[in-house]
Amino acid sequence: MCADTPEYKTTLNLPRTDFPMRAGLPKREPEWLARWEKIGVYDRLREKKGRTPFTLHDGPPYANGHLHIGHALNKTIKDMIVRSHQMMGFDARYIPGWDCHGLPIEWKIEEEYRKKGRDKDQVPINEFRGECRDFARGWVDIQRDEFKRLGITGNWENPYLTMDFHAERVIAEEFMKFLMNGTLYQGSKPVMWSPVEKTALAEAEVEYHDKESFTVWVKFPVVGTGGDLDGAKVVIWTTTPWTMPSNKAVVFGAGISYGLYEVTATPEECWVEVGERFLLSDALADEVMGRARLEGGMYTRVRDVTQDELAKASLEHPLKGAEGSNGEWDDLRDFRAADFVTDTEGTGFVHCAPSHGLEEYELYRDLGMLEQVITYNVMEDGRFRDDLPFFGGKAILKPNGKEGNANAAIIDKLVEVGGLLARGKIKHSYPHSWRSKAPVIYRNTPQWFAAIDKVVGDGLDTFGKTIRERALTEIDNVNWTPKSGRNRLHSMMEARPDWVLSRQRAWGVPLTCFTKKGALPTDADFLLRNADVNARIVEAFETDGADVWYADGAKQRFLGGIVNPDDYNQVTDILDVWFDSGSTHAFTLRDREDGSEDGIADVYMEGTDQHRGWFHSSLLQSVGTTGRAPYRNVVTHGFTLDAKGMKMSKSIGNTIVPDEVVRQYGADILRLWVAQADYTADQRIGPEILKGVADSYRRLRNTMRFMLGSLSDFTEADRTAAADMPELEQWVLHRLAELDEVVRTRYAAFDFQGVWQAVFNFATLDLSAFYFDVRKDALYCDGDTLRRRAARTVLDLLFQRLTTWLAPILVFTMEEVWLERNPDADSSVHMADFPATPADWRNDALAAKWSGVRAARRAVTAALEVQRTDKVIGASLEAAPVVHVEDDSLRAALQSVAFEDLCITSDIAITADASPAEAFRLPEVSGVGVVFEKAAGAKCQRCWKVLPDVGTHAHAGVCGRCDKALT
Repeated sequence: MCADTPEYKTTLNLPRTDFPMRAGLPKREPEWLARWEKIGVYDRLREKKGRTPFTLHDGPPYANGHLHIGHALNKTIKDMIVRSHQMMGFDARYIPGWDCHGLPIEWKIEEEYRKKGRDKDQVPINEFRGECRDFARGWVDIQRDEFKRLGITGNWENPYLTMDFHAERVIAEEFMKFLMNGTLYQGSKPVMWSPVEKTALAEAEVEYHDKESFTVWVKFPVVGTGGDLDGAKVVIWTTTPWTMPSNKAVVFGAGISYGLYEVTATPEECWVEVGERFLLSDALADEVMGRARLEGGMYTRVRDVTQDELAKASLEHPLKGAEGSNGEWDDLRDFRAADFVTDTEGTGFVHCAPSHGLEEYELYRDLGMLEQVITYNVMEDGRFRDDLPFFGGKAILKPNGKEGNANAAIIDKLVEVGGLLARGKIKHSYPHSWRSKAPVIYRNTPQWFAAIDKVVGDGLDTFGKTIRERALTEIDNVNWTPKSGRNRLHSMMEARPDWVLSRQRAWGVPLTCFTKKGALPTDADFLLRNADVNARIVEAFETDGADVWYADGAKQRFLGGIVNPDDYNQVTDILDVWFDSGSTHAFTLRDREDGSEDGIADVYMEGTDQHRGWFHSSLLQSVGTTGRAPYRNVVTHGFTLDAKGMKMSKSIGNTIVPDEVVRQYGADILRLWVAQADYTADQRIGPEILKGVADSYRRLRNTMRFMLGSLSDFTEADRTAAADMPELEQWVLHRLAELDEVVRTRYAAFDFQGVWQAVFNFATLDLSAFYFDVRKDALYCDGDTLRRRAARTVLDLLFQRLTTWLAPILVFTMEEVWLERNPDADSSVHMADFPATPADWRNDALAAKWSGVRAARRAVTAALEVQRTDKVIGASLEAAPVVHVEDDSLRAALQSVAFEDLCITSDIAITADASPAEAFRLPEVSGVGVVFEKAAGAKCQRCWKVLPDVGTHAHAGVCGRCDKALT
């Protein structure tokens, strides 16, 4: 609405604001970052007294590279949690952290060594550790700046680092609690092992990719039955031929139907002979014979083979007696039933190499037979021991992670001795190291474990007697978002084996323990458990860091004068890095003044993969030392995918880099992308998606700009009490009261999509498309009327709420909006709280009435749009429709309000008369018909309404309302 003549235009109360339409976020956001740092927003918030502490404990990213889009998603969600709880009245603390130890960083240094032709093993260990420390410190500084650029608030000046001396001291101290409470033990069992990286790996350090593997069907001769089974062969199937030299047994399934099969004819080329007999599962026999290229009619089923017969039989290794084998495989193979054998694939028999398979290991462990079946054939680099007949020095994998020569050599030897029935290749999902991307193997090697089913001797039995029992109990004391997280972690915890704590690497916190020379791991005095020794170690770590463990004379320093150092060996393995990060609650939440008063975080928030990672290890570590979970809430997010739903990959070229988004759009657009999506599922992002986000941002920005312009000269003298306001304003206050509850509830539930949708829909539909559209006339054209004062009061109340409600999401934009009206040097929206909303704003009866009013308005505006499309009118103010309303209560409601103003017409008539046939009807608004009529009178040169009284007042060409405003 705008005056037709220049002299009248200057009399309108048009919006005035310097708030630009174009945000210019990439350029302006750094200015606000600098301002927040200058005025010390985070520290000043900590000075607010009497608030309930709220702590989000940061899952530490590795300090080894630039941020990817997953980092941006993760840290933005955390920031929204912290900021929203601060503005809801908490003392919301956030201490950023970094994982600084472990393979990811060590691997980077080794890569540099390889480029320079250096041998890591020739470098003094503390020199190497120093390079790792410097590398991590450099990336901490880089990542810190990148996180801050995203608008992430926190104690950036004093983050936690796992390589800080105090942190290393506490990690060692937490490990020694396992040492002292009896759950630490050394065992030799199959663990996931990376031959490329020469270390054990945790489940969380493994990812699964498709791999093509050799697959073989191998014959084990039957002996010792004294019957027709002697000389027959039990056939096994495996996708790991390299484990055949370590075979110690074959197992069958109780309850599986087995038969004796005889070859009656053969094709020209195969590895079976006429008359050869095989023991096979009946359900799989035809498939196995087909693999040997035997068609129906080339073999026959001789008879049933009973479980008793199987139990009495013994087997020979196919390499027994091979020339040059030096008796390596001459012992009989164990042959027994096992409950993990099925007849759904394979042959119905399973080859057992307990050194390279967990199920087999556990079977023979429970039988007390490990000494008879454990082998040490595979070395740390994945090669066979040099003195292994036929295969010594052969590699399962090459140093680059590609297929070695071991499998081919073993298959060739089996063919040579007549031990192979068939061979092939299979593509299947296979574990790989997430760092080197190379396949891993199960390898039996001495490692240190925390026993999770042993009674913990720490006097905390009220929390549970074992680590597993405590963990399962505590899982149900935690609130999970989404709820499926509970079930996922619970099932993992139910099934997990003992925790492998040791790694054969250099960069990390060492296992600070000593073993007695000559003692066996099963001996009571094998581990030195001495409180005085432990105290010396932690004191040294506090002052000098964990490097002292590797310094010359360390054993004497720690043991001298307490026990005889010569009686003990010093363990040099490092702790699993997941133990490091699992212990962060102790040196961050427990030990820091800005941590948590009870040492427990209100929230842990990470990606869903951390159910087997940080959530998992933190729970194990905490219940093992305190009996309790270290968190009250666990929130998880999905993964980031490209716009087509594909995993991002540099090789495909579909990666989205946060820095590029920030430079093009600004960090607030990236943050809004996070808020708009359901982060509990996987997230898609791409150029078109970001354009859509930017469009939503522009629509909201226009809403905020309109408010600022209309409030440019608002003062407290303009403020109007809610009770004195027109119904339209009271309806807006009711909507604010409803929305206040939604915003607080959704923020408390970490549901930012719910907050954004509620506020954005309100701003665009209730405000821009309705309230602002209706009230522009009063705001621009009224004089000092109650209606205009009430509208501006509502705008002020909207400003206070929209800016604070959206500040946790759009941190930069809402600061810009806030400063337009609060330009004080030390002012910031981020130091404000969500305003309290008076209970009496809520008016459900009024809301019900206005629901009907708005429905009727939709019918009128739709009718006018038809006339505008047909070019009967150019603007709605040219109309004065007649509205036929059947319902008495709705008609009374329309008559009680200025319905012509709501419909933005110059006049309107409301009648109970039946709608004529030509009346416009909107199907979803029953009982309302609209008959179009043109407004009578002349057009006001100031407000553009068409009214009969225009031209009859003191001021030429205006209506009575405008004449009064001009007087």
